[in-house]
Amino acid sequence: MASIDSLQTRRTLVVGRTKYVYYSLKQAEQAGLAGIARLPVSMKVLLENLLRNEDGVGTSEVDLKAVAAWVENRGSVQHEISFRPARVLMQDFTGVPAVVDLAAMRDAMTALGGDPEKINPLNPVDLVIDHSVMVDHFGTPKSFGDNVAREYERNIERYRFLRWGSSAFNNFRVVPPGTGICHQVNLEYLAQTVWTAADAGHPEHDVAYPDTVVGTDSHTTMVNGLSVLGWGVGGIEAEAAMLGQAIPMLIPEVIGFRLTGSMPEGATATDLVLTVTQMLRKKGVVGKFVEFFGAGLANLTIEDQATIANMAPEYGATCGFFPISQSTIDYLKATGRETARVNLVEAYAKEQGLWHDPEGEEPVFSDVLELDLASVLPSLAGPKRPQDRVLLTDAAAAFEEALAGDFGKKESADVRVPVQGEKFDVGHGDVVIAAITSCTNTSNPSVLIAAGLLAKNAVAKGLKVKPWVKTSLAPGSQVVTDYLIKAGLQKSLDALGFNLVGYGCTTCIGNSGPLPDAISAAVNEGDLVACSVLSGNRNFEGRVNQDVRANYLASPPLVVAYALAGSMRIDLATQPLGQDKKGKDVFLKDIWPTNADIAALQKKSVTSAMFAARYGDVFAGDANWQAIEIKGGKTYAWDMGSTYVQNPPYFQGMTMTPDPVTDIIEARILGVFGDSITTDHISPAGSIKKTSPAGEYLLERQVRFEDFNGYGSRRGNHEVMMRGTFANIRIRNRITPDIEGGVTKHFPSGEVMSIYDAAMRYQAEGRPAVVFAGKEYGTGSSRDWAAKGAKLLGVRAVIAETFERIHRSNLVGMGVLPLQFTSEGWQRLGLTGEEIVSIRGLQDLSPRKQLIVELYRPTDGRIARFPVRCRIDTPTELEYFKNGGVLNYVLRNLAKTEA
Repeated sequence: MASIDSLQTRRTLVVGRTKYVYYSLKQAEQAGLAGIARLPVSMKVLLENLLRNEDGVGTSEVDLKAVAAWVENRGSVQHEISFRPARVLMQDFTGVPAVVDLAAMRDAMTALGGDPEKINPLNPVDLVIDHSVMVDHFGTPKSFGDNVAREYERNIERYRFLRWGSSAFNNFRVVPPGTGICHQVNLEYLAQTVWTAADAGHPEHDVAYPDTVVGTDSHTTMVNGLSVLGWGVGGIEAEAAMLGQAIPMLIPEVIGFRLTGSMPEGATATDLVLTVTQMLRKKGVVGKFVEFFGAGLANLTIEDQATIANMAPEYGATCGFFPISQSTIDYLKATGRETARVNLVEAYAKEQGLWHDPEGEEPVFSDVLELDLASVLPSLAGPKRPQDRVLLTDAAAAFEEALAGDFGKKESADVRVPVQGEKFDVGHGDVVIAAITSCTNTSNPSVLIAAGLLAKNAVAKGLKVKPWVKTSLAPGSQVVTDYLIKAGLQKSLDALGFNLVGYGCTTCIGNSGPLPDAISAAVNEGDLVACSVLSGNRNFEGRVNQDVRANYLASPPLVVAYALAGSMRIDLATQPLGQDKKGKDVFLKDIWPTNADIAALQKKSVTSAMFAARYGDVFAGDANWQAIEIKGGKTYAWDMGSTYVQNPPYFQGMTMTPDPVTDIIEARILGVFGDSITTDHISPAGSIKKTSPAGEYLLERQVRFEDFNGYGSRRGNHEVMMRGTFANIRIRNRITPDIEGGVTKHFPSGEVMSIYDAAMRYQAEGRPAVVFAGKEYGTGSSRDWAAKGAKLLGVRAVIAETFERIHRSNLVGMGVLPLQFTSEGWQRLGLTGEEIVSIRGLQDLSPRKQLIVELYRPTDGRIARFPVRCRIDTPTELEYFKNGGVLNYVLRNLAKTEA
């Protein structure tokens, strides 16, 4: 609907021969929103969003004044606003279950007597299939073709379903497999920085406004580097946004991050982002915006900015935003955006005060950090968390400490195990995976060309990759292949085993594929702490590969260097990588390319024609994609025999009036978990074990083990995913402290069993369940199945010390109650798991209400009570919860309008 424009800010902007309308921030200031010129740019984008969508109900003049007041209160005053993104971005791991939900909602709408076509995206949606390719084959020229063929074999059911979705839903486009990673495709093609659309109620001219996006992947923030405000949300929240529902949010604090100086010789954008991540994690920016500014921006490319923005989830922020600058304009031109669009971006940004002027007055921020780029040094992060940065010069020593401490291998540090059928052995610290992967770095030509030049220099010296290292190159777009070939570097990478394996997330998401059997056997026989080095953004336990316990994030050239060294126990600053053809030691400094060499080759090799050619027909797909037959009409013809796509139970028996919320009475504890439990722990994306509940389910349906695929690929089947909830091999439940993996005790029987089996038994007994956790519960990927799985296991509430932003929202969106300890956590309670839990007062729940949790232990009759804070944060979220979830809420509202 048209904005009521209470402040009369609608104005006209002429760019070339085209006239646009826009909602003027200058006029808003003149109309009474005093001081908004001093807002951070990201807050100006939010304010424009409210001006353009003002309807007097969801958004009113009160909200506009609340944003203007930010200049004085700097985000310290809580106020809910409704954010309406321009578009939605999805990847297939999270996108398939979202489309499954939409298909199920069409069935439910039919059952409620409504029109199923009411379930249709109102905002543009792009789904990029990028998470399904696995590194089954590597190190040969045939690797790419073989992996693509295997990908289609495994995923044909899912791909048929997505082909149906692309034809059944409006405003829904699918970028086929083999194109690239969603964030890099977004950066290089989909994003426009300034969006245009028909102006409701004013058909004579298009309205221009900032490009904004929410995505079903937490690294949607990458496009913040191109001045597109956006962040990751859960699939259920994204589905609501697709269907026209505003996203409720509290006006955030904005942390300013001042950059000065320029990068030193030998440091990369990866080193910079690992430094920024460590600084911001230490600062504490969860739920806050981060905005970069300062003279140092002039010394960063857009690709550098995108690298920093990409890892916002790792430093905990909602976003990591960069303002529009000349670099933005240059990048849009270089990547083949239309001239009219580029001209509009510059004109609009300057008119609206969104343009970065290094000489201008700095915005007001909630707080400010500062980094001199000249202080950045070569770094890695690991072995378990992205924020655990270690200098390259200290990496070997830090690994020795972790080996003795974190991994408990002090007494067996020098054990080595022969590899059957080979002439080498493996030991603790050996790098068994070296992967150039992930949108974080493969979007940045400087670090890819640096890796290629290092490989070229290594080959010239006669160096070889150690035989136990699984090497792979998985770029985020096809353009990378083009410029590596043009630069003459792909041959050198191939010579070291870094052959193209696919265009997708691969190792970073856990699709590293199996290690060679003999190496896997040796690692497991010796209980070795094997290592991976990857140019990714995630290195959580159990994510990269089940055989690999220590994972390090590093720049692409360092990935190549560690593949040559073969071990984290080698100090690359002082010890040789190997010997040249004459037997002379070769050190890292001998083959590391200069900044000048990298920049010169990048300028010569990366052309706008490459982007135009690769993205000219991006939705067409290859012959495999085009051969998939599209079946179905308005509603999907569910195949009950499918093990990939099933109709979920969320809307079964749903009526127009939701059931009243009831108290939680005599619930059982399903799990008690420690700090930093990630969404990977709760709902893994990687491989499925034969002996797990999900594996047994697949075997019962005659699925061969080699065709299991990963959990991520089976997210369209709730039967697999609920069995996979809390099934990570590295999760540790304090109810069964001596057992690693997804197990618990059933009470009162005391039997040890899988968490899934215990949950099903509690459901059969009519018992609700709760989960206890420590700090940062749900950190990591924006994985809605971490909430959906809990819901289907019968979990009514999660009681934690703190929640990560997206997961808290996902829990509410599925009707699961997030409760936060008001003081100390569960440790002081002496929980054994046998306690019976009751939580009353839910009938008159309100946002952030204090509640009392009551524990009763039958064995000794002990009773304990403690206060918790309800983390339903806004009135809108409360409505979602009362309806049993956001999708139920949206479905009922759409059905009402139909009636």
